[in-house]
Amino acid sequence: MQVADTAAIVTGGASGLGAATAEALANKGARVFALDLEQSIDKANRIAGVEYVATDVTSPDEVRAAIATARAGSPLRTVVNCAGIGPSMRILGKNGVHDLDLYARVVQINLIGSFNVLALAAEAIARTEPDENGQRGVIINTASVAAYEGQVGQAAYSSSKGGIVGLTLPAARDLAQYGIRVNTIAPGIVETPMLATVSEEFRKSLAAGVPFPRRLARPDEYAQLALAIIHHDYLNGEVIRMDGALRMAPR
Repeated sequence: MQVADTAAIVTGGASGLGAATAEALANKGARVFALDLEQSIDKANRIAGVEYVATDVTSPDEVRAAIATARAGSPLRTVVNCAGIGPSMRILGKNGVHDLDLYARVVQINLIGSFNVLALAAEAIARTEPDENGQRGVIINTASVAAYEGQVGQAAYSSSKGGIVGLTLPAARDLAQYGIRVNTIAPGIVETPMLATVSEEFRKSLAAGVPFPRRLARPDEYAQLALAIIHHDYLNGEVIRMDGALRMAPR
């Protein structure tokens, strides 16, 4: 699918996986719109060719406004959902039962937020002219290996990412008639701002558990895979693990 001279939306685009993907798309000639919370955008290392749009992915009104901005000058063809949070809490721990509001917040942002962007972006993409193969666009969601091997304390996070995995195929089937592909990337342990607060020793211990390459993944590797999915027109309804053959232990 053509990327140059088209519009692309990347949620969570101010840092981590989203920032790397936004930069990769901009380098391919796309008009990139990085959606993120205002406080995250304020801290972002700005990337040339990327426009930052303060957006709460759980708000239909804010997402609709961001999509309208993105499609104003070029056809919207690409959406990559990277926005998400990953707090941990045991279902039953020393401080009592899992906080229900926290559980709901994780699912609201990671799963419902991704669905909100997917559905509203699909509505806009469906109105564009298809290419010679009948294709109008591609949407990539972000799950996690935790969707399959959630660790202790990841009940909420794993639930939200498992929902993303389950969404992939029916979304691809629903949107096939409009020429819109839907795929998901399930990363393993990636060197993102979420890991910035842990010690170097702990990062090395995480990397040692990866069969090969024995290191943490880089955000640009996620971006590279996203571009490969975008360009490969026959990839649809698929969840691709990017984890160095890692299978997570219970803790």
